[in-house]
Amino acid sequence: MDPTNETHDGFVLLGFSETPHLSLKLFLLFFGAYVLCVAGNLFISVLILSQPQLHTPMYVFIGNLAVVDVTFSSIIVPRALYGLLSGDTYISFCGCFVQVFFFLAVGNMDSFLLAVMAFDRYAAICHPLRYLLIMSRRTCTCLVASSWVIVGLHSTLYTVMSSVHTYCGWVIPHFFCDLPVLMLLFCPNPAGTEELILFVEGTTVIFSPVLFILGSYILIIRAVLKLCSSQRRWRTFSTCSSHLTVVILFYSTVIFMYFRPSSIYSPTYDRVISVVYSVIIPMLNPFIYSLRNKEVKSAVRRLFK
Repeated sequence: MDPTNETHDGFVLLGFSETPHLSLKLFLLFFGAYVLCVAGNLFISVLILSQPQLHTPMYVFIGNLAVVDVTFSSIIVPRALYGLLSGDTYISFCGCFVQVFFFLAVGNMDSFLLAVMAFDRYAAICHPLRYLLIMSRRTCTCLVASSWVIVGLHSTLYTVMSSVHTYCGWVIPHFFCDLPVLMLLFCPNPAGTEELILFVEGTTVIFSPVLFILGSYILIIRAVLKLCSSQRRWRTFSTCSSHLTVVILFYSTVIFMYFRPSSIYSPTYDRVISVVYSVIIPMLNPFIYSLRNKEVKSAVRRLFK
């Protein structure tokens, strides 16, 4: 499809247009990863719902994370698969901004859920006797609901501000509508006040969960180091290993994608990193939380029996 022949009522997603000979292989790779992502996360969700012994705050949050991961991948991957198979890379303005809204909301919800899960580990390790009181059903509901409200307002602000802009171009060198790539097409550039609002609000929403996770783990490490037995220290800290693994995977890709110097910008690297955090990491999360968890393993055995 030739971008120069397109009308200005939408965008053209270049995607993987420089490697058309690999379209079928990329389609099969994406499709396989997406199927594993959906199957693994739905299995974790069904397992948590069906096994009463997993109806604890930690597993409730893991179940929520599984649903968010499936939604996150589903916002991006099906449209990318359709483009690879059909060669149709056109997306309307409305479709693009709907994708931006849900991508921002669900992507940030992933970050907020990881922060809530860090608070859960802090309560379990630092206040074990008061854990059930601190992490009551009402508290868990409020934490998840307030997170959805925050990410919804954040996503609405960015989507509205980007949708009212005039665009000097309509060719997006990506396989989905990502906000930083869209902002490169703004014409003229955002005004100073608007840019300041986006920077302050965006920085607050993005870095608040990161700082919360860091603070929680500083308190957890301090509590673990006070334990007398090295075996107890290891056993206690191992309960956080799955969560820490997911946090490191998620934030390492996000930081590389959105907080790197513009001098090392590369559309090819951007697409690769986007595939990692939108497909690969959501696909791996169910395995990370199940392979290192004895309770999940025993629940799987009971489910199949």
